[in-house]
Amino acid sequence: MGSNKMLPGLVGKSEMIVREEDVVSNLGDMAVDVLSTPRLIQLLEEAAIEAIHEFVPSDLLSLGTQVKMRHLSATPLGMKVTAHALLKEVDKNRLLFIVNAYDEKEKVAEGEHERILVSRERFLQKVEGKKVR
Repeated sequence: MGSNKMLPGLVGKSEMIVREEDVVSNLGDMAVDVLSTPRLIQLLEEAAIEAIHEFVPSDLLSLGTQVKMRHLSATPLGMKVTAHALLKEVDKNRLLFIVNAYDEKEKVAEGEHERILVSRERFLQKVEGKKVR
């Protein structure tokens, strides 16, 4: 399954400026204006998607299945963060990425991210089936 161009070595990048909606204080009763871990994970996923998007056939979807990440340092409101993803391994429909992120001062995250390629049609049918149960 998947494109024969989907080879280890593909790289992707995603950038963001930390805004009000991205900070820890939105997660609950914590008045801390630094980038939240969930938003950082989303940025890492975006970099992985960027690495492969032009190689994913239109009848397939790339779905995130696992994230193993260390959040190394806090990034304040207003600072730019850049995430990088490197496709390390392709095993049938399973894609393993090495991911990391840097703010304007230092490395803020490192880890691995796994995605799988699935049939778009079957996936959407499954989701619809879940709605009507």
